[in-house]
Amino acid sequence: MVSRMDEKDRAKLADMNIDGIGLLQVAAHMGKIEVIRYFVEELGFDVDAGSLCGGSTALGSATLFGEVDTVRYLLAHGYEEVVRLLLSSGARVDIAVAYGTPLHIAVSYGKTGAVKILLDHHADPNSTSGVLGTPILTALHSTKHGLAESDSLECVKLLVKAGADVNYACPNTSLVIATTNGLTDCIKYLLEVHTDPNIPDKQSGRTPIEIAASFGRRDHVEILFPFTSPVKAVINWTVEEIIAHGKSRRSMPKDEARSKINDKKAKLKSLGEKAVKRKDYFGASKIYSEALELDYFDATLYSNRSLCYLQIGEAQKALLDAQRCVELRPDWVKGHYREGGALMLLKEHKKAFEAFLNALKLDPANEEIEKVLWEAVEAMKKHHLETKGFK
Repeated sequence: MVSRMDEKDRAKLADMNIDGIGLLQVAAHMGKIEVIRYFVEELGFDVDAGSLCGGSTALGSATLFGEVDTVRYLLAHGYEEVVRLLLSSGARVDIAVAYGTPLHIAVSYGKTGAVKILLDHHADPNSTSGVLGTPILTALHSTKHGLAESDSLECVKLLVKAGADVNYACPNTSLVIATTNGLTDCIKYLLEVHTDPNIPDKQSGRTPIEIAASFGRRDHVEILFPFTSPVKAVINWTVEEIIAHGKSRRSMPKDEARSKINDKKAKLKSLGEKAVKRKDYFGASKIYSEALELDYFDATLYSNRSLCYLQIGEAQKALLDAQRCVELRPDWVKGHYREGGALMLLKEHKKAFEAFLNALKLDPANEEIEKVLWEAVEAMKKHHLETKGFK
């Protein structure tokens, strides 16, 4: 419809409303994230604008209706004053979602203003996300997804100033990630703040200088050289020999390191399954967490850990893992099933019904899923009857 409008009519869209509620607010309270993205990024809607009816912003609408993904998007596109207001009103600064805390989200978009505010309110600069590790690692990883190195570096500096541990390996250190991603200025800064260049990559066993050499980045090898201890595999410790060593490593079978990781992950999975069989769900959750450090994109591990969290009553953690599982494998029935189970424990019966329905669509003959689907329906009916008088 918009594409058929002339420029004059398009300009009026931002002021259009439905009973005093702006289009952006309507999309926000319905959780229509793609529509919101179109309004903001394509049509230039002001995310801070309030509606005519009560002055509510899109963020207010999304928050009121519990649309977490929408809130995350809107916070990432502004709202520094709103962040201050939420925090001053008692909002939990380190509340976690699938991709980490608000601090993880802020650094992933390079929102230094929001990062400063969160750190001023004592956000934990060393909190760990199940997907990308600590906030520093998130800032460095995000350069692979469009974040400018300069923005990443500013976030890293703020985090270090707030006490972030630059040598914490989750699973790898900040210097390993910066070198792998070819971030020259970040490498220089991390060395300035005494990041240890001798801690190797957990997967390949290579130090940052070897990683730089394997990519043929002579400038990075030269930057790292004065700070790095000699590696036994390099007979003559010179820049030239290190680069030659890196070139020879590139010619080695690429599957060798991956094979070792897969073997270790398979062993941990087996240990986790044995722990589940003896109903040691807490122990199994720890084992699956260790396995996830080797592969953050294994949907089965998230599903298995979700089950463990559910069994020990950690419903919110179970839900986060289930949602991550669904994100990684949307056509896998088990992820939706796990999500429904967690939502039932959280008494989010309507959402649980929707999750079980998604699972049943993928496996229509599954009697267990049909059973829990109707349990969700009955729970919804009971809740409605209990609250009917109030409504």
